[in-house]
Amino acid sequence: MMPASIMMFAAGRGTRMGALTLTRPKALIPVAGVPLLDHALQIARQAGVPRKVVNLHHHGAQIAAHLAGSDVLLSDECGALLETGGGMRKALPLLGPDPVFSLNCDAVWRGDNPLLCLSSLWNPVAMDALLLLVPTSRATGHLGAGDFALTENGQLRRGGDMVYTGAQILRTEGLTDIAEPAFSLNLLWDRMATAGRLFGVVYSGRWCDVGRPENIALAEAMLEGRDG
Repeated sequence: MMPASIMMFAAGRGTRMGALTLTRPKALIPVAGVPLLDHALQIARQAGVPRKVVNLHHHGAQIAAHLAGSDVLLSDECGALLETGGGMRKALPLLGPDPVFSLNCDAVWRGDNPLLCLSSLWNPVAMDALLLLVPTSRATGHLGAGDFALTENGQLRRGGDMVYTGAQILRTEGLTDIAEPAFSLNLLWDRMATAGRLFGVVYSGRWCDVGRPENIALAEAMLEGRDG
């Protein structure tokens, strides 16, 4: 069953964007004339996810104003940046207790809807998380090595040539067992991997990391089909 909620991460400081994020949040930087956050929201709306939650920190008031009057719920982290894990845990009253989608707002996509790709393969009996991946050879704008290796049965282990795209389905129960107020979802993933319940699937479309200023042009070329 497709998750009814999605957590969209928009709280980061966006330091890799340099001067572009001095006066605005990274999530509102335009790519092809559309803010990154709106690219992500379009994916969620096209997939039919009814409950959408966005977290706020860096220039959070601008995101709140941008979303005013919409159907998007806000999780305010302006008092303290909680990282991905702590931020999702804080948003649980808005997200609900069931498995959720999460989507980073600093990437753009071309091809099949990534959330529908995940939900078509989600198996809550076997999985605690299902991550959407691309190989390093197709990870436009990504620098460095991959994040995971994908085994024959779809389980994930650290290392390898697969890059996490920022889209996943996640069971959230384990968030409450972590003592730190601010922590990365990597901590939860490592626990899931040890239990053999961290899985991945390769995205067949195009994906671009928009974490640095020079990647904006790469993302726009990809969206327009000029990336070869």
